[in-house]
Amino acid sequence: MNTAPGAPTQDQLKALVAQAALQYVERGALVGVGTGSTVNFFIDALATIKDQILGAVSSSVASTERLRALGISVFDANEVQHLPVYIDGADEIDGHGYMVKGGGAALTREKIVAALADRFVCIADASKLVDVLGAFPLPVEVIPMAGARIVRQFAALGGHAVLRLKNGQPLVTDNGQHILDVSGLQIRDPLAFEAQVSQWPGVVTVGVFAFQRAQVCLLGTPQGVKTLNF
Repeated sequence: MNTAPGAPTQDQLKALVAQAALQYVERGALVGVGTGSTVNFFIDALATIKDQILGAVSSSVASTERLRALGISVFDANEVQHLPVYIDGADEIDGHGYMVKGGGAALTREKIVAALADRFVCIADASKLVDVLGAFPLPVEVIPMAGARIVRQFAALGGHAVLRLKNGQPLVTDNGQHILDVSGLQIRDPLAFEAQVSQWPGVVTVGVFAFQRAQVCLLGTPQGVKTLNF
């Protein structure tokens, strides 16, 4: 993201929206916490009001470790019937609140925690707002034995899927699975696309968040935080 001289950096924009998200945190309740660089700023901000909340439900091992290091109690998702709010970033978000997520490989747990929440608040910098989802390579968590066949299924849709690597080896998610990153797609009907790909045998989770879309997006811009309601 290019910034003009004197304009806020991407990290400053992330910190700005993270701070703004505190207004959506219900005091005395649990908060759903996502994963990623923008969420790390939110976790740091959340620590300033940790005595006013019951704790958090986290979507990844990394976020859980950061929350606990700052003295915030973390609850298992199975202990919780619902959450007032889930706060997370996005790799892309469109004008309807539909998102692509999973750049941090936590998409399955993110979708699970989002499904517990009454409201999804997306925190992002302005570079993440797009007209059509798909420019960012779509993450898809898959069971390893199905990987090659799912690559072929995406090829039939015009997508190019590659296995995500870490240190030269297949990245292994918190759930013990692999990630495919799919480029070349234009996802014009996110609900239908998510429903279709979710049915493919071996797909654990597709990184389109349409059924668990955002209701609010706090967008960091050089002019400040812009609030989008969907």
